[in-house]
Amino acid sequence: MATEKPFQQVLEELTSRARVTVGPGWGKGHVVAKLAGKMFALLVNGDLVVKLPKARVDSLVQDHVGTRFDPRRNGKVMKEWVVIPEGAADWVALAIESLEFMTKSRG
Repeated sequence: MATEKPFQQVLEELTSRARVTVGPGWGKGHVVAKLAGKMFALLVNGDLVVKLPKARVDSLVQDHVGTRFDPRRNGKVMKEWVVIPEGAADWVALAIESLEFMTKSRG
């Protein structure tokens, strides 16, 4: 599975941690990071998309670091998902933050 280089760095860091797997995601050719089978980080149209607490997503959006994720492009955004363009923030750090959020959520 081919991925863009910055996301490859994210995947390498995440897969060095326990219980993180990488596999196919939404749509043809998409690669996602999963914890216990649940997606928490993926690459969409060259941008990193991660699951974070709603308050953290709100903060990133307010600070113009990211935008809310609208996977169906119909105006119905996902409250705990944020889209981060390359260069807007440290992708690896945000992916690790997402993993920590998922770990706490899942117990």
